[in-house]
Amino acid sequence: MTDPLASAAQVGRIAALAAAGERDLRRRVAEYPDLFADRSFDAALLHAVALANATAAPESTVDALRVADRATLFVFALDRLVDAGAADPGPALADCRAVAAGAPAVGDLGRLLAVVRADIPSGRRPFWSAALDKTITAMERERRWLAGPGPSFAEYLDNADNTGFVFVAVSHWLRTLDGLSTLDGLLTAARAGQRVLRLVNDLATHDRDAATGDLNALALVDRSTVEGALDRETRRFRRLLDGLEPAQGAVLARQIGFAVGFYDVTDFWGGR
Repeated sequence: MTDPLASAAQVGRIAALAAAGERDLRRRVAEYPDLFADRSFDAALLHAVALANATAAPESTVDALRVADRATLFVFALDRLVDAGAADPGPALADCRAVAAGAPAVGDLGRLLAVVRADIPSGRRPFWSAALDKTITAMERERRWLAGPGPSFAEYLDNADNTGFVFVAVSHWLRTLDGLSTLDGLLTAARAGQRVLRLVNDLATHDRDAATGDLNALALVDRSTVEGALDRETRRFRRLLDGLEPAQGAVLARQIGFAVGFYDVTDFWGGR
């Protein structure tokens, strides 16, 4: 039988971690008003970001979760810039790649990324910059697809690095793991998880994506095909979780599980 006192204490810890994370995100948004001028970057989005990361790692600390929260905020800002924020995002993306390599930032997006970089131990930054480059490259590829010709469903799903999920996870792991011996297994599972996330997101946001002209799996194949793929990808993700150290696997499971429940009601941009 579940102990209600212990359960409530766990919920309280998650709430406290999320509150601290949200306060930090509010400060970051206030620091870069031009970067976050879009009204979509509202208090609800910041709260949801902090709550998602706190739910995934309730045993963590405020300091340890900070890098995940800031990396997530960066991914949202990057996504908005590539999707709709600039006629030519090339200079901002080049700035981000330079920051990842250790250069000083030129623009606000690069400055926010430099804040994330500061929490990554210097000896581990090559892993971090590689994950960032995959995310940026995937977003660039999707932008090209929007201009045509578009992808096949398989190509679209293979481009799931555009969710930024692995980049956020890698940022957190590099900040918190004592050693990197388990990193390869974590990366394999996280890449499977982000494929699940891509499909869950698309099933939830199809109407909005259709209205705005954004790519969505349901624009490429029918719903039954997407749902079948989601079932297969979820089963594969579960199998990979079974091969991880239990505590690490639980964090990944909670991250994707939170997204499944969250997107059943709304999404981070305030749709539905």
